Amino acid sequence: MKVRAGIEVSAQSDIGCLRKNNEDSFGYWEPEEDDRFARKGRLAIVADGMGGYEGGQEASRLAVDTLVGTYRDFTGDDPQAGLIEGLQAAHDAIRQYGFAHPALRGMGTTCTAAAIVQDGLYFVHVGDTRLYLIRDGRIRQVTRDHSYVGRLVEAGMISREEAETHPQRNILTAALGTNPELIMESPPRPEPLLPDDVLLICSDGLWGLVHDHEILEAVEKGSVENAGRELIALARERGGPDNITVNILRLL
Repeated sequence: MKVRAGIEVSAQSDIGCLRKNNEDSFGYWEPEEDDRFARKGRLAIVADGMGGYEGGQEASRLAVDTLVGTYRDFTGDDPQAGLIEGLQAAHDAIRQYGFAHPALRGMGTTCTAAAIVQDGLYFVHVGDTRLYLIRDGRIRQVTRDHSYVGRLVEAGMISREEAETHPQRNILTAALGTNPELIMESPPRPEPLLPDDVLLICSDGLWGLVHDHEILEAVEKGSVENAGRELIALARERGGPDNITVNILRLL
């Protein structure tokens, strides 16, 4: 993975303690040419597949590969439009693959993709993978969870703390490939980023077991590589029932 100066990047994934295969996928991409880099910046993705052994694995891989390829080849000047086109293309690719392989029908994946372009944060999101922004000793969840429990939290019916142990916390209300229509979160304008900001994208195998303040502590200790290792180890110590994936980017 080739990374230009100005950022520290670490992407790590672990099968966890109970699963027989890893249905998570992740990606990082940036163009080599200076002019394209100025327009497209850096792209980081995490996808958490579902639909059984082959289905989930294939769906998350397709999501990452299709989104990266579409964003890379997008000819417009708006990074957000490139991300939206990429997520839609990934959704369509997963559905087409499912129709072509009936045994995998119903496969799908969550997907969170963030682009850093000219000190601005652009992102698209579907499902319950999460994007966090860490700044000045504080951590904030940028994305909304597209889940049944996420709706309960937003409606004020349960607290975030209650959501962490809710028996229906894994029921998604949106995902790539599962329904004809794609529901996505896409902000209307980029969020300004500052030096020393940290972006962290992770699957629910991490945030379901590790609290926000623990993520913050791990990131503030040292390198993003060590933070990723520490967070995965913590999730495994707590049983690691799901695959655990984290993609961390620190602006320098």
